[in-house]
Amino acid sequence: MSAITDERILHASPLRKLLGRPELGSVVGAIAVFVFFVVAADSFLKASSLSTVLYASSTIGIMAVPVALLMIGGEFDLSAGVLVTSSALVSSMFSYQMTANVWVGVGVSLLVTLAIGAFNGFMLTRTKLPSFIITLGTFLMLTGMNLGFTKLISGTVSTKTIADMEGFPTAHDVFASTLTVGGVDFKITILWWFGLIALASWILLRTRAGNWIFAVGGNQDAARAVGVPVARTKIGLYMGVAFGAWVSGQHLLFSYDVVQSGEGVGNELIYIIAAVIGGCLITGGYGSAVGSAVGAFIFGMTSKGIVFAEWNPDWFKFFLGAMLLLATLLNAWVRKRAEATK
Repeated sequence: MSAITDERILHASPLRKLLGRPELGSVVGAIAVFVFFVVAADSFLKASSLSTVLYASSTIGIMAVPVALLMIGGEFDLSAGVLVTSSALVSSMFSYQMTANVWVGVGVSLLVTLAIGAFNGFMLTRTKLPSFIITLGTFLMLTGMNLGFTKLISGTVSTKTIADMEGFPTAHDVFASTLTVGGVDFKITILWWFGLIALASWILLRTRAGNWIFAVGGNQDAARAVGVPVARTKIGLYMGVAFGAWVSGQHLLFSYDVVQSGEGVGNELIYIIAAVIGGCLITGGYGSAVGSAVGAFIFGMTSKGIVFAEWNPDWFKFFLGAMLLLATLLNAWVRKRAEATK
């Protein structure tokens, strides 16, 4: 039992509790990035600029939250990026081909997307193969299916427009609308993002399922020995990633009303980077939903801050890679300090 004792319930000094927070390093990094772009870009502090940063952060953060939970559980999902596109394609093509209310396509897309997530988890738990191999296979299959089915059904690499179909306006309101607060426009994805952060944090810190996630990520054999449903927990985590992909996919569809079948490739690495910057360990068993949100916010500040500072955007990936290394080193240092502080 001691092998999976939840460190959150152990007595610790306030300083050790602070140093032990997974997101501490990312918060320090976020403050540094924010101050840097405030100095480097005059327009960065404008309300409209911050709204743009939040939107960019939310499009990554919606997926970074469930990916962080999956990483805490000790696994990866390399199919997460293309699964977003698959979700949008299923919703669009089903609605168009069946001449149905677009909400029917949205519902079918949810079922299909969750089924793909369950497939990843089922294959992982039954075959005992590494999640890298399982989800790499799913990534390749979905990439081919996205292109193959789109060309087969639509005759092109993109879907047909569904903007004039019944139900589109209400679906657009739910997944892609813009809210005006104090004269500033905010995308509804920001609310989806905040909602997922709150839900994931509640699951991790206030439920038995959260204890299971930390346990299977820390030592799944010890967790299984004390009755933790390891297989069910991991399948649930993959379905959580699938739900995030469904939300992101519907936003993609109802923002532009058509979907390019080749989108999403490579985004899975961005989701993982956001989670790692936010304090998740590659080895599992450690991290937080809030940390992944901070990681996504750093990503949003960097991607848009470079634009506001009028720098060459070709350097964006360099800055992202540098932040990943620095955040990982900072998180490792903070964790060592936490373990040394009594």
